[in-house]
Amino acid sequence: MGKQFEALTPQHTEFIKAQKIFFVGTAATTGSVNISPKGMDTFRVIDANKIVWLNLTGSGNETAAHLLQNSRMTILFCAFEGKPLILRLYGQAKIFHHGERGFDTNIALFPDIPGSRQIIEMKIEKVQTSCGFAVPFMDFKEERTQLKSWATKKGDDKIKAYWQEKNKKSIDGFETNMSEYL
Repeated sequence: MGKQFEALTPQHTEFIKAQKIFFVGTAATTGSVNISPKGMDTFRVIDANKIVWLNLTGSGNETAAHLLQNSRMTILFCAFEGKPLILRLYGQAKIFHHGERGFDTNIALFPDIPGSRQIIEMKIEKVQTSCGFAVPFMDFKEERTQLKSWATKKGDDKIKAYWQEKNKKSIDGFETNMSEYL
């Protein structure tokens, strides 16, 4: 049976630190709902009611577009190893681009990852756990290196050009505000 909490417990935080992947769900007022997998060393618990995560360059930028219209966000972790558990974080989020205070004050929390695009901060309003009995066991082999290699090869100027071409609008045509920070 699922349980709800007003904040992260120390056990929740330890569980989060052990996970290799998390999923982010957002939705604008209209259009597509987005669920996006995130990996690498890009998630930090700031305190029991606040997290930040580093958004890396991707083929789209749905999270940014959605958060400009509707700040609701859900983050999901699930155990693929060990004891079964699903952990959901519900809250209100905001996005910070390069040069904004929220980006500049939080970027040092993360390793230097080429193609780092934005930082998302979420105020946690509710935490929910559930059993995860149907989640399969999967073994972690290693992080993929393609994104780092691709971004390193492109370099900063070509990454910014890519953002300008591919990340200014969502798949539903919503602005992401990327062009303001290029």
